[in-house]
Amino acid sequence: MDISNGASYRFFARWAAFSYQKAIWVIFFAIVIAGFSVVYTANNLGVHTDTTDMLSEDVPFRVNHKRYKEAFPQYEDALLLVVDAPTPEQAHAVAKELTAYLQRDKVHFYEASYLSGDLFFEQNGLLYKSIPELEKITDRLAAAQPLIARLALNPTLDTFASVLTEAVDELRSGRNLNLTAVFNGITSTLDARFAGSPHALSWQILFDGEEQSDLYQELILARPKHDYAQLFAAEQPLKAIREAAVELGLTQGAPEKLRITGEAALAYDELHSAMRGAQDAGILALVLVILVLLIAVRTIGAIITVMFSLVLGLLLTAAFATFAVGHLNLISIAFAVLYIGLGVDYAIHFLLRHEEVRRSGQPVMKTLPVASGDIGRALLICAVTTAIGFYAFIPTTYDGVAELGLISGSGMVISLLVTLTIVPALQRFFPIPLIKPLISIQPVHAALEWPAHARKSVLVLTTIAVLSSIMALPQIRFDYNLLNLNDPHVESVETFRDLLENADDSPWHIIALADDRNEAEQLVKKLSGLQEVDKVVTILDFVPDSQEEKIRLIEEMAMTLGPISFAPIIQQHINVDMQLSALQDLEHTLNRFLIEQPAHPAADSARALQQSLTNLLLQLTGLNERESREKLLFAVDQDLLHLLPDSIHRLQLALEARSFAQQDIPDSVKIHWQSSDDIYRIAIYPAENINDNDALKRFVRAVQEIAPGATGVPVISLEAGMAVVDAFIHAFSLALIGVVVALLVLLRSVKSTVLVMAPLLLAALFTGAITVLLDVPFNFANVIALPLILGIGIDCSVHMVHRSRNTGEAYENLLYTSTTRAIFYSALTTMAGFGSLIFSQHQGTASMGLLLLAGVVLTLICVLIILPVLLHAVDKKQQPD
Repeated sequence: MDISNGASYRFFARWAAFSYQKAIWVIFFAIVIAGFSVVYTANNLGVHTDTTDMLSEDVPFRVNHKRYKEAFPQYEDALLLVVDAPTPEQAHAVAKELTAYLQRDKVHFYEASYLSGDLFFEQNGLLYKSIPELEKITDRLAAAQPLIARLALNPTLDTFASVLTEAVDELRSGRNLNLTAVFNGITSTLDARFAGSPHALSWQILFDGEEQSDLYQELILARPKHDYAQLFAAEQPLKAIREAAVELGLTQGAPEKLRITGEAALAYDELHSAMRGAQDAGILALVLVILVLLIAVRTIGAIITVMFSLVLGLLLTAAFATFAVGHLNLISIAFAVLYIGLGVDYAIHFLLRHEEVRRSGQPVMKTLPVASGDIGRALLICAVTTAIGFYAFIPTTYDGVAELGLISGSGMVISLLVTLTIVPALQRFFPIPLIKPLISIQPVHAALEWPAHARKSVLVLTTIAVLSSIMALPQIRFDYNLLNLNDPHVESVETFRDLLENADDSPWHIIALADDRNEAEQLVKKLSGLQEVDKVVTILDFVPDSQEEKIRLIEEMAMTLGPISFAPIIQQHINVDMQLSALQDLEHTLNRFLIEQPAHPAADSARALQQSLTNLLLQLTGLNERESREKLLFAVDQDLLHLLPDSIHRLQLALEARSFAQQDIPDSVKIHWQSSDDIYRIAIYPAENINDNDALKRFVRAVQEIAPGATGVPVISLEAGMAVVDAFIHAFSLALIGVVVALLVLLRSVKSTVLVMAPLLLAALFTGAITVLLDVPFNFANVIALPLILGIGIDCSVHMVHRSRNTGEAYENLLYTSTTRAIFYSALTTMAGFGSLIFSQHQGTASMGLLLLAGVVLTLICVLIILPVLLHAVDKKQQPD
């Protein structure tokens, strides 16, 4: 078919002629509308950060989660503050002080709660221990009582050493005292001081008879007041927490540390990394696109033409996004980079086609309409089919990608309009000159000519690749872990992953709701029997069993400890000689004990303590100045004794425990487990590591069989992933049908339609196999790759088929036309746009860039190598015998 006489040819030719003749007014109008777009977008475009909000509110799991948040609003967009300290006393004290600080800050927080520090748990904490544990604490407290009583009167290092010396003498005399935990605790504390990382001695751990760990954590739940008028809605509450931490002394050198995670912090960091990644990728994409343009058109005027049309189209698309949607999300925010990769394609094809027509020697006024008439129809087909590929996202339940589809699909239409209007206008001032072929691309042409001489080999290799890809399809995975989308090095993600390692406090648990106590008990009974479930926690578990017997043991502890109180500690001058003498006596006594009873159960711990004391005395002897000795002795005194008064105070409070029933639990605790309308919150913890997708599925599906309305992070991750996969199967199917119908209408040829679609389907198939080869699973961000490749690849395929079928270019000549050069350079710009996403800190965006880059490369191979062979085979069949 000769398109030079067609109506579309005349339409596009006249369009270009008009833009050329009215160039000044066209450019002026473009600048004005660009300025308006900038102002309008800057003042009205917002950003949504909640990943689950990208799915329709009608999806069942979102309905369940909404009910949960209505019943327990304190968990909505919450912050989880993690206090780390070398002792439980220090972690508790800081957490309690920080909670009180945040509770007073009504400007930035609705509420803040520290359940472990609630007075109810402080007073009744011993009731949650087992009877054997309480018996052991009673025995250790009885052994430590004389030491505590003496230290209460005079809490100094020399008193501490003297009492320990007396205790070792008791061991020597044959008395049965369990001092192993005390010896080990003191040794660990002294050794930490020598190692340059001092930590205090935990008396709470000594009373419990445990080994002191390096780190203890306390968790604070805070519900921030989001300012949705700001881009980063939780920025001010996060800033307030940081300021509070500094005010409370949680600086870099302090032993206690504060880390922030939780839904709000993760969303903040994810948006920050996505924004920063999009910004960096956009800049990199522009630089790379300019470099490609330097190779492709090699004139400043042509580069200005392409970049002006690119920027104008980008601004108009952003204004459209502002008007049509009003906001961007963590996926649609990538539209700018996608547009940069795609938006230059039309301008490159137009300019290179014009350059080819100009070789006739006619003036621009004559050649420009010819070029526009020739290329206009192909550009229209590309724009329509690519837009359909994007618009196919709109009907899906994945609202986040539906918005990207609407924005990007409309962006392709805008890009077409801008190209057909602005490029001809700028040709009046920057007409593209004739371009000499670059020697550097001859190897590319040589490589492309290979299929012409090895068509059978191409078909065989293609068949093998297709079969291999089909075999790989069952191994394609979807990563349901929303955490894997974010920058893995930010504090919120690292802290969240740390919490996942602790099964007791893991945020990865399922929440079920029960309307009354009876339903809660039934659910607990059924859920506890699942092999996929480790434990189930409700408010019913907050009423301990065997309370009467435990109360008797606690009363016995209280009688053993007695009415001990610590007088206020006043800084006083350290008697170096007295403390040295006491330490030396303790060291000598330990030595005698080890000589006399080397096989004693406490011998190993006593030997370690003796060695630590020897090291301490050697350090003190090596200090010449008395002031230095005083400083070291004071530091050791603080390490060993400064937590004792608080530990005793907390113990005495715990010794006031009284038996209680469920109705006696205070509201400060109850609100986290039983709502005001008596809805019970049930926390279900997994028995497996549900970072594994298969384990996640088993856990969620097992729980859902008993509690279909369950929610929580595991349910949301799995159900959202399933919804996204279904949405993209739907989107890909719609895109495929829509593109095929559009091609049939626009090309009016089944054969041409098949030729256009063949390389696209091959590229999509190969891209799916690449995810297996590269071990890059699909996720909530990169799953858009396949439908996008379908939309993107249309351009290359349409131009190649259009040039071959409508101008009768032979295979060998086709490779050296402006069409092939434009396809090649357009693919390079697209790869530059998508490839730049790989460097984003946002892992979802980076993986999307990787898959899109791989998809474009495969599309280029399919279009420039496989498609010409198919075109040759079709042409050969059409030739008469």
